[in-house]
Amino acid sequence: MRKLLLILGSLWISTALGLAQAPTVVTGHMVLDANAVHAGSTAKVAVVADVASGYHVNDHVPSLDYLIPTDLKLNPAPPVTVGEVKYPKGSPQKFSFLDTAISVYQGKLVVGAEITVAPDARPGTYTLKGSLDYQACNDRACFPPTSLPLTVSVKVVPRSEAVRPANTDVFHGLKFN
Repeated sequence: MRKLLLILGSLWISTALGLAQAPTVVTGHMVLDANAVHAGSTAKVAVVADVASGYHVNDHVPSLDYLIPTDLKLNPAPPVTVGEVKYPKGSPQKFSFLDTAISVYQGKLVVGAEITVAPDARPGTYTLKGSLDYQACNDRACFPPTSLPLTVSVKVVPRSEAVRPANTDVFHGLKFN
């Protein structure tokens, strides 16, 4: 309980001093695993995010109840629906303000989901929007939770048009099972 009060106290002090506005800690974008999609098929989408050096964000499944999880929210945009979001396992890190290591993301973070295009979708470009919600921290303090807005264009093409793989480097290590 004392540790929680210390963390909350440091957040309050940072806010009161006007220091809570962290520099841009997480940057990123969303990509598809193909250059286009056919109606009635699935594709994979991924958020490729970079957490600035010296900072971390909590794992999607935080180590402690009071930690704010990193959470990808994707808004379905008919004719595109979104499946379950898949998160990587965080890395255990020990910080001076805690007695035990906690699971966090640092550096490059890739989060993915499968999307499905309705069988009756007309050819065209559809925009899938979302956000990566997180709380950035350094080794001394945590900043207020924030969101990284995201968009990706989903191009639906006729079955007669070939679909080619894209962003294979991003999707190579991402597990969807």
